[in-house]
Amino acid sequence: MHSMVLITIATFLLTLLFILWRPRGINEAIPATIGAVIVVLTGSVSLSDLVIITDTITDAAITIMATIVMAIVLESFGFFSWVAEKLAEKAKGSGIRLFWYVNLLSFLMTLFFNNDGSILITTPILIMLLNNMGLKNHQKIPYLLSGGLIATASSAPIGVSNIVNLIALKIVDMSLYAHTAMMFVPATLGLLLLVFLLFLRFKKVLPNTIPTNVKGLSLPSYHPLKQNLSQFTEKNRSKFMRNILIFVLIVRLSLFLASYLDIPISTMAVLGSLVLLSWRWIYLKISPIDMLKKTPWYIIVFAFSMYVIIYGLNNIGLTEWLIGFMSPMVTGNLLNTSVLMGLLLTVLSNIFNNHPALMVGTMTLTNMPLDALSLKVAYLANVIGSDIGSLILPIGTLATLLWMHIIRDGKVRITWWEYIKVTIVVIPPTLIFTLVVLYFWVTWLF
Repeated sequence: MHSMVLITIATFLLTLLFILWRPRGINEAIPATIGAVIVVLTGSVSLSDLVIITDTITDAAITIMATIVMAIVLESFGFFSWVAEKLAEKAKGSGIRLFWYVNLLSFLMTLFFNNDGSILITTPILIMLLNNMGLKNHQKIPYLLSGGLIATASSAPIGVSNIVNLIALKIVDMSLYAHTAMMFVPATLGLLLLVFLLFLRFKKVLPNTIPTNVKGLSLPSYHPLKQNLSQFTEKNRSKFMRNILIFVLIVRLSLFLASYLDIPISTMAVLGSLVLLSWRWIYLKISPIDMLKKTPWYIIVFAFSMYVIIYGLNNIGLTEWLIGFMSPMVTGNLLNTSVLMGLLLTVLSNIFNNHPALMVGTMTLTNMPLDALSLKVAYLANVIGSDIGSLILPIGTLATLLWMHIIRDGKVRITWWEYIKVTIVVIPPTLIFTLVVLYFWVTWLF
């Protein structure tokens, strides 16, 4: 028994080390899978536990994958290149106006899709846009860093924007509708404060004027949209893109309706992605078969494997220890519950990464004798800590590590120290503000 405990803990720590280190660019799903296999072989997780884990993550995994498929389809429509063009057009030569539009785009991308998808799609577009504007390295950083932080933090307002949030919702048996009703206002107000603090931090660096005639954002000649929709005028193209955007919005809203009606949200997400795939097949003559190659299936493997490892830690008694440690934080009044739980998850996320931190924190809460309201507040504070508080260090979220990798590939130079000098100033006040607003908002609702 003693050796099983030691092996499980060592496996967890080594798995995190390899996920964050990623030697030779190894995919994070590989060390997570190896770790999960070791935990199962030690007996920390039984076969019956695997059935429970599968049931817990299935709906979340299908929902996220369907959302990613929708994003890939939109990319083949040239939707995001069109958005970049509109971004440059709306800025009207103002670097400050462009800053606000970049952050609005990052917020909406995460709301409509998910945080990882937002980073993967939005960051290369912004790099292309800023390069074409001829901005210097230090002038690019305010747009890219603020956009990356907002894109990642924007998974807090609605649970469907982050696979870990969706899994945690299942663990605490909370509907997506209830999560959003209690979280959207506090988290969105927190994001507004965050972007305002980022603006104050970067105001002196932002260029006053930027080019208005940005070239090179149009679709390349070989793009299927050029070949199949070449007869479209710019007006028709804009109308086509707006119709796609309206459809995506309808699909997103249907997820909350499904949650309210107690229908699996994955059902609506899959239907939406199938309609978009059919739409693309009709207009671009591209078979849906290409999705088998383009969809990042490893996300499911990663989420499942990490949950297996966390479940093993739970089975060897980690949550029992955490219950004793966390009990004073979640008893007493709801303000203490909100602030202290959010701070705890912030610390855990910046040490261990927010994926395992949120899973551990959520599983611990479900084993505590809490009333329904205290459980919800504690859980939502966990989400705020893992989605916003985790941004202090680059290792706090996989999305941030992915962002660092993308901007380096785009030849934009930023060190970890330059990143931390910004986040250590803007994230803590945003975190505390959001947690306090959560308390007042929930108290007002109930």
